[in-house]
Amino acid sequence: MNLTLYYSQEKEDDGFAKWGALFTCKEQLCHNLGCTPFGRGHNFRNQETKEIIRCHPRMARFSSSWRNILLLSAANSSKGCYDFVRCRRLWYGNWFKTRLFGKVHVFVPSVAGAKTIFSNEFRLFDKCLVKSMADAVGKKSLLCVPVESHKRIRRLLSGPFSTDSLSKFVHKFDKLVSERFKKLAENGNSFVVLDFTMKIQFDAMCDMLMSITDESLLDEIEKDCTAISDSMLSFPAMIPGSRYYKGIKARERLMRFFKEMISSRRNSKEAHEDFLQSMLERDSFPADEKLDDSEIMDNILTLILGGQSTTAAAMMWSVKFLDDNKQAQSMLREEQLSILRNKPEGAFLCLEDLNKMSYGSKVVKETLRMSNVLLWFPRVVLADCKIQEFDIKKGWHVNIDATHIHYDPELYKDPLNFNPSRFDVLKYPFDFQSSIDQFMIIDAKTLRNLTRYVCLQEIQKPYSYLPFGSGPRVCLGINMAKLTMLVFLHRLTSGYNWTVDDQDLSLEKKSPFPRLKSGVPITLTTLRDEI
Repeated sequence: MNLTLYYSQEKEDDGFAKWGALFTCKEQLCHNLGCTPFGRGHNFRNQETKEIIRCHPRMARFSSSWRNILLLSAANSSKGCYDFVRCRRLWYGNWFKTRLFGKVHVFVPSVAGAKTIFSNEFRLFDKCLVKSMADAVGKKSLLCVPVESHKRIRRLLSGPFSTDSLSKFVHKFDKLVSERFKKLAENGNSFVVLDFTMKIQFDAMCDMLMSITDESLLDEIEKDCTAISDSMLSFPAMIPGSRYYKGIKARERLMRFFKEMISSRRNSKEAHEDFLQSMLERDSFPADEKLDDSEIMDNILTLILGGQSTTAAAMMWSVKFLDDNKQAQSMLREEQLSILRNKPEGAFLCLEDLNKMSYGSKVVKETLRMSNVLLWFPRVVLADCKIQEFDIKKGWHVNIDATHIHYDPELYKDPLNFNPSRFDVLKYPFDFQSSIDQFMIIDAKTLRNLTRYVCLQEIQKPYSYLPFGSGPRVCLGINMAKLTMLVFLHRLTSGYNWTVDDQDLSLEKKSPFPRLKSGVPITLTTLRDEI
């Protein structure tokens, strides 16, 4: 997966450098996922371009409305919304500033910048979503509430993600996935991975949150959730027939349904073991130890949307990446079959089994790095500050560009290659144990020369791996996402081989998360080997 960049520099009267770029991508997938070929080398910071963050004066003629159209156009194309960022980076360099929907946005492409922002969460920076996304999840969503409410809501939402709850979830989710794969085997073995993963994730989340298992009701709720998800990157105007309009109307229907369910639960003596019931049992608690009804409803919707779309997309990418990398697929299958052989026939997975999936965990980690399901992490600036050498003003928005960081060749060797083994732990001979600290401080060139003595994989730098964000707002479902991916990959690789039926690498239009338009249709063949 090689990339080629051609550029030229011409001096302009205003002292800025004009950069013309032709981006040639030998692998369309790399292009669509937003990876750039130059890492930090394209961030030109000489005397003339030190304030590179400032927009080129010749671009001033483009109004904010035009930039909004360009962003929405990118989101509505097969290249995905990150194409808007990639194109600007090719013009301005790694750091750049733009105006979107009336707000100044700075895209931050470095681990140093990410550290500054994440380590000053709530003090200098706070989360802020674009209007269409904020309207979709609601004002009381964990993603939108101010600092004073965030800690309380996050603490109360943590119940489903405790070790106890996850242990029960793994068992139920494995049972669900196993049954669905068996149905597919009975009905012809061919299916679209994204449709499959979206459905199992949605059903699992609704069962965990509200004990809803009725198929017709699930289909109705999922239809509205899909409309809401589709509206997240749309123009925020209530124009009948528009994606935003349909999303808001779908949200209103869901809020009415949730409200009716809450009222019914309060008037019923029927016992439920789910998230909603655990929240309603706190009705008599002090205000700081419970969620009000609007907080419950907004956050149930947030958990469904976040738990379904992002994890389902990551599962889809894992199938695609493993299909392209047969060696990684073979190593993963060998590990999963070994675990399966050591369990009683028909037994379901438990947390202890997942903890044994060393290589599987690396596959999950590498999938999340390469797929960049969350492209960047937006924050609003609470006070004037500096990020590296750049002055950032209060009220601006800074976007931690996880996609660029994950594809930085200075952080990840051959970043365009799917290589789970890059996350191997350090290995070294016994003779060198006493002097390992010395190896940590020598220069990089000398360290590379020591590879004949020390088998050393990549040393992960802080804030270089950000699929779930970092700091106090790190994704609440981080562990659940990893566990569900491991369960899915276990059942897929230990029971089946597969071939991808459509190799189209175009991205799905209108999606806030990068997903292949094809959804990765595959044909399964059952493993014939004795287990």
